[in-house]
Amino acid sequence: MFQGTGSNVGKSMLVAGLCRALKHRGLSVAPFKPQNMSNNAAVTCDGGEIGRAQALQAMACGLQPSVHMNPVLLKPQSNIGSQVVVHGKVAGQMKARDYAANKGKFLTSVLHSYEHLKSQYDIVVVEGAGAASEVNLRAGDIANMGFAQAANVPVILVGDIDRGGVIASIVGTKTLLPPEDLALVKGYLINKFRGDVSLFDSGIEIISKETDWQNFGVIPWFDRAATLPAEDSEDLKRDIVSSERKGRVRIIVPILPRIANFDDLDALRADADISLEMIEPGMPLPQGADLILLIGSKTTIADFKFLQNQGWDIDILSHHRQGGAVMGLCGGYQMLGKSISDPKGVETEPGSDCLGLGLLDVKTILDGQKRTVQVSGSHLESGKDISAYEIHIGQTEGVDCERPLFEIDGNPEGAMSQDGLVMGSYLHGVFNEDAFRAAFFSKLGGSGKVNMAYQNMVEESLDSLAEHIEHHMDVDAILEIAKERRTRSCSESG
Repeated sequence: MFQGTGSNVGKSMLVAGLCRALKHRGLSVAPFKPQNMSNNAAVTCDGGEIGRAQALQAMACGLQPSVHMNPVLLKPQSNIGSQVVVHGKVAGQMKARDYAANKGKFLTSVLHSYEHLKSQYDIVVVEGAGAASEVNLRAGDIANMGFAQAANVPVILVGDIDRGGVIASIVGTKTLLPPEDLALVKGYLINKFRGDVSLFDSGIEIISKETDWQNFGVIPWFDRAATLPAEDSEDLKRDIVSSERKGRVRIIVPILPRIANFDDLDALRADADISLEMIEPGMPLPQGADLILLIGSKTTIADFKFLQNQGWDIDILSHHRQGGAVMGLCGGYQMLGKSISDPKGVETEPGSDCLGLGLLDVKTILDGQKRTVQVSGSHLESGKDISAYEIHIGQTEGVDCERPLFEIDGNPEGAMSQDGLVMGSYLHGVFNEDAFRAAFFSKLGGSGKVNMAYQNMVEESLDSLAEHIEHHMDVDAILEIAKERRTRSCSESG
């Protein structure tokens, strides 16, 4: 199990790389994260939800994603509460205080999934959440040491040297952990090193002396990580760029507080035809864009009101009046309509209504039934095949739905305005389809050529990450720990 000394230290990427490296060694391997917190979810074949990082890790293993790879998923809806997803299905909503008091009740579900994977694969690579040193959250913990104790899993700590203070973060973690948790820690890794690794030799000596822990490697910064799907919304800041255009098509994306399923941006970010610009709160939406793209939201009404408070609604309407294209995906689609109603209080108080941008002649009613499904079909205008997934609550209907964008299983999907400039759809992942992406953006000034095989690029980046891991991480030593643990478990059970 890889646990961090803090959040965003690179655990997800290390697990993905190790999974691919172990696969290359001929082992059957599966990823596992007991509890994740993310609004960037993936949909499994059987219609469940898991964290996007675990879907990438499954790909690294050559597997289809499974709800057992991430049995508990928290999807933040406010600063104090989240939707709780257990084994892929919504189990309810909880405020942070209530979840903290009840999280131990989910341990049975977590251990069931872990045992399910362990029985099928040679090795399970586990990822923790947040920081192992958050001992204030230790009671009832299922994400870090609480799970490690319950499952008797050896732990390797991961520190991020890029953010500074890595020596103190690792040494301090040892100081804070109780003896029973310390007994599970086998060593540490230093991640995201820039420059000459040998310059940190003295740092390794200090950490090893102070902790008596083994060093399993110093992992240099992996540049191609930017080509892999991101899970944390903090990673969106890598697309906050200057106004200098790098591609034929300039796309503007405003960053909303509960932005969700932003994997829709991954292929756009990598396409040389496209210049993708993320706009932070407090900044106006730039003029001169070819497309303003509103992507998914976990709380559509609240995020739309935030959009209005930023004055972005005025910028979007002005952009459209000047002949600019606007597209909304999922929550963004709902915002483009005339109204959003929440009669059952799915997101807000029961009976809440909100006027939308009015750029599409549609209305949305948020109901309590979440649709999570993988789909396939075609783009009606170009005839290009697409594969995608849906993950949303709400039904959208209106005149503009009579001009759908896609056909899914023989049924129309999406909506388009009469002038053809405004489009909405509930489909996620469509831009990963190379032929569709090229055809779609040719209407906005793109070359119309398929200049990138996106899925192949992701696979190649995973292979490169595996090589990076093999070169800088002591994989043999880590495997020996896993073998010792398995031998000990078999001996105890015998």
